[in-house]
Amino acid sequence: MQSTPVALVTGANKGIGLQIAKDLAAKGFKVLVGARKLDLGVAAARSIGGGAQAIRLDVTDRSTIAEAARQIEETVGRLDVLVNNAGISRPIKPGTPIEEMRDGDKLSRVSVADMSVVFETNVFGVVAVTQAMLPLLRKAPAGRIVNISSAGGSLTLKDSPSEFSRQYVGLYQASKAALNAVTQAFAIELEGTSIKVNAACPGFTATAISNFAPGAGSVEDAAREPVRLALLDANGPTGTFSNVDGPLPW
Repeated sequence: MQSTPVALVTGANKGIGLQIAKDLAAKGFKVLVGARKLDLGVAAARSIGGGAQAIRLDVTDRSTIAEAARQIEETVGRLDVLVNNAGISRPIKPGTPIEEMRDGDKLSRVSVADMSVVFETNVFGVVAVTQAMLPLLRKAPAGRIVNISSAGGSLTLKDSPSEFSRQYVGLYQASKAALNAVTQAFAIELEGTSIKVNAACPGFTATAISNFAPGAGSVEDAAREPVRLALLDANGPTGTFSNVDGPLPW
């Protein structure tokens, strides 16, 4: 069995996922770069170096999830860290202005078909990947699961009329609220094991999902909290939701 710790990051061929993969590789992990298109994963793995390896994984395709789990089992034998990073805002064309993205995200306007697509990636995909990888995480001395969420999914924050982000409510935020519930459910189920499950908000970041909006944060800053949670020791928490500034309310 692999002696070097192993991390799988979904959606790791670009953006925040790629930076998380780079940071974990720098911490001594063998990083598996999950990507829907293998060629993009291979290019990303080469840019990371340090033994990073591409693996085809589309979180909306159960067959690729099962095959990825089989490959990990056969090649490295376990998984120490799973970062569920893959996510989408909604089915839109590249280059769509951020204002139009936010306006079209409103639940009064979004189609149920678009809602299904987003939840398939942001929620059901996380559940499917986590279920498939749990047997491998159980083989690690101390498994860690980090789900990339958003403060926009906090129901508590949105309950306050003075909360700035209250004006940004819609499909994406609803999917992240569901993801937070999924995070809690897995954390509670795995209490008493060596596996810790937490959610991280990377903050508003300049990536393709935000159309590289002016003023958005860097991927380097966005990766800090997910990486911290991936590296928690035995005394670290489970079932938490946080960003770089500390805990966030569910």
